[in-house]
Amino acid sequence: MLQVSILRQNPDWVKERLQVKNFTRLDLVDEIIALDDERKKLQTEFDNLQSKINSASKSIGAFMAQGKKEEAENLKNEVAFLKPTLEPLKAQAAETEEKLHNALVQLPNLPNKLVPLGKSAEDNEIVREGGTKPTLNENALPHWDLIKKYDLIDFETGAKITGSGFPLYKGKGAKLQRSLVQYFLNFNVDAGYTEYIPPFMVNESSAYATGQLPDKEGQMYHATEDNFYLIPTAEVPVTNIYRDEILKEIDLPLKLTAHSPCFRREAGSFGKDVRGLNRVHQFEKVEIIQIVHPDKSEETLNEMVAHVEKLIQSLELPYRILRLCGGDMSFTSAITYDFEVFSAAQQRWLEVSSVSNFENFQANRLKCRFKNSEGKTQLVHTLNGSSLALPRIVAALLENNQTENSINLPKVLHGYFGAEKI
Repeated sequence: MLQVSILRQNPDWVKERLQVKNFTRLDLVDEIIALDDERKKLQTEFDNLQSKINSASKSIGAFMAQGKKEEAENLKNEVAFLKPTLEPLKAQAAETEEKLHNALVQLPNLPNKLVPLGKSAEDNEIVREGGTKPTLNENALPHWDLIKKYDLIDFETGAKITGSGFPLYKGKGAKLQRSLVQYFLNFNVDAGYTEYIPPFMVNESSAYATGQLPDKEGQMYHATEDNFYLIPTAEVPVTNIYRDEILKEIDLPLKLTAHSPCFRREAGSFGKDVRGLNRVHQFEKVEIIQIVHPDKSEETLNEMVAHVEKLIQSLELPYRILRLCGGDMSFTSAITYDFEVFSAAQQRWLEVSSVSNFENFQANRLKCRFKNSEGKTQLVHTLNGSSLALPRIVAALLENNQTENSINLPKVLHGYFGAEKI
């Protein structure tokens, strides 16, 4: 959530940055400033009235002690007249505060100065590419056919158990999944991240704090009786570990990693773009999160991008890194780099990771702060990235490494999988 102080300091600049994200409700900026003015005015009126009542109440006691009953009685009447006006004023201030909050949560994060202009994925900037695209023989199969050939995943039984988009991994398919998760976690832990196993459901406050609510309410699975949400990513519960916390500056940065299932309702269209593992409702992902000093967040973002790049390189997959344009960024992000791997059988790029800096947008919702060297509290900056999302990594590994009778695995997985090929 944006801070009102930022809007007040330079509303025209805020509007200009919002337009980079193709946000059209620019009138909200002026509405928020007006509501903040009204809130301050009501608070001042309430404080002045409360002070007047308190002062009169003290004087009543003093007059009574001095035997000045008439003066005391007059003040009692004045207090009795003023007191009933407090509650309506308090209620009006609370209503204005709620309106202000409801308006603020509609504003997305302001994009970083490096974010390019654009409306959709077609306008994203390619930062760099790496790896070599394999040349497959003419009989090469897409991953959904390879999955059937080697009996790795049962989509039909998964659909019977739950519904479309809930794959059932089996045999070597399950083992490959487990091997990747273990490798990703070890890779992150070796880089200084602390591993967590978080709850896979969160309450409304947690979903709000990281920006899933109210922006992505329709994409989340909701357990209505308990008002819990199935997590779309481990970012949500792990970042919320530090909700309502004041950290010590010496403890920054905090580096966290977690593996979790992820649940998203966004799948549903038809065609090759969502076939097989290209888009599913439930999938596995390993996440990295950092909570850092504001002065270090840009440096940390570059460090996290390099970390994910090294991980993809170790899988021997061709990849490219994109800097997302304003129109393709998430509600909460200030800047995002997407990683895509090339799927040789499909002849298309598949997104496997997003690394984002939220600056203090999430932290303001989380109320996650630290005490700086001067003893003042200050909002931290939060960052996160996929390290990595498994379905499309599996799809690319199967397609790019296929031979007529096997699927060769990258060297880094041999020890985890217990074999060099499927």
